[in-house]
Amino acid sequence: MIRSHCYRNEMSDPAALAFRDDVVALFPGQGSLSGGAGVEWQSPRFWEILARVSDAARLDVAKLLIGSTDEDVVRTDRAQIATFALSIVGYCDLVDRGIRPRYLLGHSLGEFSALVASGLLTIEDGARLIGVRGAAMARAAAASEGSMVALMGGDDGARDALSGLTDVWMANINGTGQIVVSGTRAGLDDLLARHKDLGWRRATPLPVGGAFHSPLMAPAQDELDKALASVEWGTTDAVLISNVDARVHVTADEWRELLSRQLTSPVQFYDATLALPETVTTTIEMPPSGVLTGLTKRMRPFERQFAPTNLLELEAIEL
Repeated sequence: MIRSHCYRNEMSDPAALAFRDDVVALFPGQGSLSGGAGVEWQSPRFWEILARVSDAARLDVAKLLIGSTDEDVVRTDRAQIATFALSIVGYCDLVDRGIRPRYLLGHSLGEFSALVASGLLTIEDGARLIGVRGAAMARAAAASEGSMVALMGGDDGARDALSGLTDVWMANINGTGQIVVSGTRAGLDDLLARHKDLGWRRATPLPVGGAFHSPLMAPAQDELDKALASVEWGTTDAVLISNVDARVHVTADEWRELLSRQLTSPVQFYDATLALPETVTTTIEMPPSGVLTGLTKRMRPFERQFAPTNLLELEAIEL
């Protein structure tokens, strides 16, 4: 069953709007969100989707997106559901404009947004899964008290040197010389003290709630696995590329396993971006946008890149 969640009449034929084979939609992760990010996206579509997400997640998502500060949305469980909701608002607004990207690429949490955009998951099931994921990750983070550090200006030798550290793991691979690592407090303190000796020009601690995409997230997997097994999956004609292995996957069985593995595996966003065919010449980043556009710009050339920060900017996109 192919389902579309971004049509005014959801019983209509999804094939009524043709895919754009030259466009990839980018779906950001939780680190992209700031307080009040939804203020300039308000519309009937915005309120419709937020009502559905809030009911499914049992949380006032509109309050997080409109009346919150940066401090309010840094918590893992809040940041994930709010980011997801705003990304789906942006995607549905894009479809309403008559633009339906064939390729969908999410970063970490953004993979759930991409799966909903594809029709493999409903908005409600996506919200429920993210609620389970965010809460389970928050508990795992509290138990381990880990964090993350961004490393810049290294080469392959610098990456190899990280294998000699204790309790530090690669978490996000965003380029040849730009990665994010997760670790325990002690492990990251050691890295921060020695990063230049290891070949990294800069090391920046990140304001996140845990050591994501590392073995320290393993306690969250059982709970997420049960939730993944409980939802009804659809089918899709979109093309989704996984963070785990940078390959195309389109079936429910594949994505159940991938979303579970993603908790403890590094995000291979660099390789996933390079896996897009050369015929993909345009990127459109869903809100809260900016981070992924900046990353992909340094990975490979695209003819056009859009990162709308409000509804008016999205409506102005011409392809």
